[in-house]
Amino acid sequence: MEVSVVNIKGKETGKKVVLSDTVFQVEPSDHAIYLDVKSILANRRQGTHKSKERAEVAFSTKKIKKQKGTGGARAGSRKSPVFVGGGTVFGPRPRDYGFKLNKKLKTLAKKSALTYKAKDSKISVIEDFTLKAPKTKDFTKILDALSLQNKKTLLVLGENNPNVYLSSRNIQRTKVVTVDDLNTYDVLNADTLLLSEGAIKKIEDLLN
Repeated sequence: MEVSVVNIKGKETGKKVVLSDTVFQVEPSDHAIYLDVKSILANRRQGTHKSKERAEVAFSTKKIKKQKGTGGARAGSRKSPVFVGGGTVFGPRPRDYGFKLNKKLKTLAKKSALTYKAKDSKISVIEDFTLKAPKTKDFTKILDALSLQNKKTLLVLGENNPNVYLSSRNIQRTKVVTVDDLNTYDVLNADTLLLSEGAIKKIEDLLN
């Protein structure tokens, strides 16, 4: 699959890159995508939720009424879950929601996501570029030139570029990552996948 390369002004450079069939034209696996996205979102959960149980609520442990003769049920402590403000029964506790996936499955999920983007013609390739200083205005001009303003855009760079990253950080619906940080969820969540020229070879090497 051939894709034309554009510059930061949105004009074609005359160059074309060939996207590898082994990465961008595979037989997609929806189940692999499901598992990988589920894993990514699960790993993002903090899992710090906690409710106080009867041993932790701040009440006296004094027996609140006599055991027999009241006509009501026995009550040993104000901390009992049956009273308002008492401890919670089987409440949430801190836990880790993450789970492990095999590398081959994660690789298949990424390839499948990239294949769907390629089939929908949602992949664009931009010349490798840098910014002299971290300026949001400069990055916004690039998005305007590429007609990507107000669209969910994922820019994948071949290597870390602090100025480009900092320039994009305040722009909603735009995310900049390096090849090493590329994941299935971000690819599927973006309307347009914008690959820098230097990132393509690294993506193919990583996934092959």
